[in-house]
Amino acid sequence: MTEQDILNLILQDKWMMSVIYAAAALNLKDWIIGAGFVRNKVWNHLLEIEKETVDTRDIDLVYFDPNGNDEKADEELSEKLRQKTGITWEVVNEYYAHKWNNLPPYKSTEDAISQWPETVTAIGVTLDKNNKLKLIAPYGIDDLINFKIRISPKFKGDSELLKKRMADKKWKEKWPRVNGKII
Repeated sequence: MTEQDILNLILQDKWMMSVIYAAAALNLKDWIIGAGFVRNKVWNHLLEIEKETVDTRDIDLVYFDPNGNDEKADEELSEKLRQKTGITWEVVNEYYAHKWNNLPPYKSTEDAISQWPETVTAIGVTLDKNNKLKLIAPYGIDDLINFKIRISPKFKGDSELLKKRMADKKWKEKWPRVNGKII
C-alpha cells in the first residue's frame, strides 16, 4: 500500500469526502483531519472490514492560526459542526494546544501532529490550494500499513500512556493484526 493508495481509499469514500469538504468550508488555516479518521480507514481496508463510516469516536480537525480561535471558540465551533452534521467534532487550533502538554509552541499543524503519541495516529489529510487531497504523514506510512505501534519520536509521554490508549480504544480487539507490543 502506498500513500496514493490511501488517498484513493479516502477519495472513494463519500462519507469521508463529505467530512473533508465540511472542514474545508470553514476556511481554517493549515488544517488537517487526522488520527483515527485515516488510521482506522486504512486498518479496516487492510483487514477487509466493511464499514459504512470510519470507526472513530470523533473527527479530529486541527489547524494552526496564530490569529485564529481560542479554546472556547473552538469548542463552540465543534458543537456547531456536531449540530450541523450529526458527527462529534474536536476542532483545535494547534497554536495554543502545546500548553496542554507543557511543550514549546508548535510551528505548524504538521509539527503539532508529529508530537501526537503514536506514529500511526500522527497522520492526516487535507486539501491543498488546488483542492486536491493531500496526505500528511510526518513519519511515513510504514508503521500504519504494518500495524506497528511506535511512540512518535517527538512525543514526550511514555509507553504506559500508549498501552492505556490502545486498551481504551480496543485496537487489538477491533484490528487483530495490531502488534500489541509498543516499539
